[in-house]
Amino acid sequence: MQNFEFYNPTKILFGKGQIAAITNEVPAGARVLLTAGGGSIKANGVYDQTIRALAGHTVVEFWGIEPNPEYATLMKAVELARNEKIDFILALGGGSVLDGSKFVAAAIPFEGEPWDFVNKRAPIASAMPLGSVLTLPATGSESNTFCVISRRETGEKLAFSTVLVYPKFAVLDPETTFSLPPRQVANGVVDAFCHVCEQYMTFPSEAHIQDRFAESILRTLIEVGPKTLANPANYDDRATFVWSATLALNGLIGAGVPQDWATHMIGHELTALYGIDHARTLAVVMPHLFRVQSAQKEAKLLQFADRVWGITNGSKQERIEAAIAKTEEFFEAMGLPTRLSRYENIQPATPSLIAEKLKGRGFAKLGEKGEVGPEQVVEILTRSLVA
Repeated sequence: MQNFEFYNPTKILFGKGQIAAITNEVPAGARVLLTAGGGSIKANGVYDQTIRALAGHTVVEFWGIEPNPEYATLMKAVELARNEKIDFILALGGGSVLDGSKFVAAAIPFEGEPWDFVNKRAPIASAMPLGSVLTLPATGSESNTFCVISRRETGEKLAFSTVLVYPKFAVLDPETTFSLPPRQVANGVVDAFCHVCEQYMTFPSEAHIQDRFAESILRTLIEVGPKTLANPANYDDRATFVWSATLALNGLIGAGVPQDWATHMIGHELTALYGIDHARTLAVVMPHLFRVQSAQKEAKLLQFADRVWGITNGSKQERIEAAIAKTEEFFEAMGLPTRLSRYENIQPATPSLIAEKLKGRGFAKLGEKGEVGPEQVVEILTRSLVA
């Protein structure tokens, strides 16, 4: 097991009616910037519950944070927050609203061009405190330091991370997710599954606890994903899914283990280029990355086949391919295509174009050992173009 530091200060408020607990979590007298996406939080009651919980606070609202939060939109929120002298941010929504709010939190006190801490890794000295009410489980953003921001004018989708944007608290009420469209639920299940795989499917590091935790989350998502998609108002199934998505990326299973993230880096470029949902890019890339990297990931792929899918018969390669095929079947059963060829307007030059974009951004060597270079990116995406 590798050396590690594990720190997660986010207070989780889990269960029915927990939005009311915000009253005790937001500092007294705070001027609150409430950030949101569209109008779904008004339809499902989250907005009204939150406003009641914030009685006595000054609340300024910012709406319109889109999926794959856009830099230009977020800078409007930054300007509003500065003008209104905001001192606390409360994000209501899913991963995009949370990611966008983290950017806003870091950008408000930042001196200079905020995009510099995204694409140039300029140091972040401080950030506005923030909390969250999660309405779409998927990204784990409610309990981690990561955020991904898009900039349409330059065709970029980039991530940054700082412990300064850990949410102070996160409300996870499964009932607030009952009204989610099936597509978003399916995306969330596959997104969480891929988050686990990015931290698990590398090489053995004698991190037995982390492996077992990761495998339990994968098996749970396989079991509960189709059930919560079919019966969205089943509280127990939805609660299990919500908590699985948080545990998939709150730092616990990634402590002390090698991590990959090549699938995400390639997927971000597909989203930037074609606007494909984030989770759907992962479903396209990950199985083919496993095939291309099967020799490097052999030990963990065999462990995955055995412990997650119960595949123990056949040669090593047969077991690996069977496990990858079962993973594809799971993604497809959730409604996510595993072939890029299933999307419209995909250009034949896409594999080479994305490989060049990654290289141009300084990401020429991806993966846990830096073995996914431009040639491998081209091969992965070329495989995904086969019908």
